[in-house]
Amino acid sequence: MVQKNLIDGEWIAGGEAFRNINPSDTNDVVGEYARASADDARLAIAAAKAAFPAWSRSGILERHAILRKTADEILARKDELGRLLSREEGKTLAEGIGETVRAGQIFDFFAGECLRLAGEVLPSARPNIGVEITREPVGVVGIITPWNFPIAIPAWKIAPALCYGNTVVFKPAELVPGSSWAIVDILHRAGLPKGVLNLVMGKGSVVGQAMLDSPDIHAITFTGSTGTGKRVALASVEHNRKYQLEMGGKNPFVVLDDADLSVAVEAAVNSAFFSTGQRCTASSRFIVTEGIHDRFVAAMGERMKGLVIDDALKAGTQIGPVVDQSQLNQDTDYIAIGRQEGAKLAFGGELLKRDTPGFYLQPALFTEATNAMRISREEIFGPVASVIRVKDYDEALSVANDTPFGLSSGIATTSLKHATHFKRNAEAGMVMVNLPTAGVDFHVPFGGRKGSSHGSREQGRYAAEFYTTVKTAYTSA
Repeated sequence: MVQKNLIDGEWIAGGEAFRNINPSDTNDVVGEYARASADDARLAIAAAKAAFPAWSRSGILERHAILRKTADEILARKDELGRLLSREEGKTLAEGIGETVRAGQIFDFFAGECLRLAGEVLPSARPNIGVEITREPVGVVGIITPWNFPIAIPAWKIAPALCYGNTVVFKPAELVPGSSWAIVDILHRAGLPKGVLNLVMGKGSVVGQAMLDSPDIHAITFTGSTGTGKRVALASVEHNRKYQLEMGGKNPFVVLDDADLSVAVEAAVNSAFFSTGQRCTASSRFIVTEGIHDRFVAAMGERMKGLVIDDALKAGTQIGPVVDQSQLNQDTDYIAIGRQEGAKLAFGGELLKRDTPGFYLQPALFTEATNAMRISREEIFGPVASVIRVKDYDEALSVANDTPFGLSSGIATTSLKHATHFKRNAEAGMVMVNLPTAGVDFHVPFGGRKGSSHGSREQGRYAAEFYTTVKTAYTSA
């Protein structure tokens, strides 16, 4: 059965269907999904525009009930939905279930936020005048999400958009439509009025472009590549719309001489290789001081030997396949580039065969790298990391900040002095001390600096900055 697009409360077939393939077993077709056209996208935008007046003035209990019901169903079906996610994206079953739980928690959080909508009442500088400061929904919000977190990222964009009274046109990554379709189906059955949430699956060059071209989309939130993010920004400036971008990362993980070696290694392996390195918060630069460098490299090699790379759904698998052939080609191209640049491939980097045909790659670790190499400057988005040797903490901090990106930054140290200084001086939106660079809570802000992000933060109460606009009203007594 072909899963359809949702436009104005109706499931619409679209012109053609595309297949969703399991990267752990390319013979396994996860499902077939209807590909929306540009006209479908325009119909979805019109539906969202028409639904906005009523939804923006809907009661907080109505919004709360729908988001809470959605959260409850996601959490009740976490094993089923987590398995679907792992099957279509390739992250391990434990990671797939964990991401699904996070999506449920996000909807639960924003269900609560519906009941906590607040403003300010202030006295005016003029006598007998009152001032009210309130937040109102922006309007029609376009949501464009990537393939690497196919349920969590849609959740942390859709939930606040609906919570604050916006209507939505949602385009998920074509590579992983299953999880997105499931979350929209849950919201639809939870009682959303027609037109409030519209799903248009398909090509970014078609559906995404129609969204960018429309003057009736008042805000766009995008997570994906830096190149596409720039196009979103340019199109949004033309229409004077709000835009929010989460893009690339080249996240550093500093290891100082005083670090607990086992803590440093576990954090580094998790940062670089879990979720097959396909996280914008993944660390692919290990910046290691001289006194611990050799011990760190040796311990990393031993730890990497024990990693289990296999079918994402198999018990015991620690790292699943790369998401598709295109991404696998990019990973292996960068491994070749690293060798050409003079870095030493100390471990891994080999294509692997398993019981089923899939995109299996052994995690790769380079040593003798410099921060000027392409493998240290450009986002690879795969299980490939480099070790850069530095003299001391000061050089480590300088190298960590020497990047056009600024999403996440980590340090392994037992020094309170260095940890405190690093938290203050790391040029990143998120800083981790003795923890992996990837992994944040659902109720706190997410986002970066420099080339990684643009606009206000996602998640938590900070999401209100993007999904609402501020109104100041004066009343004469």
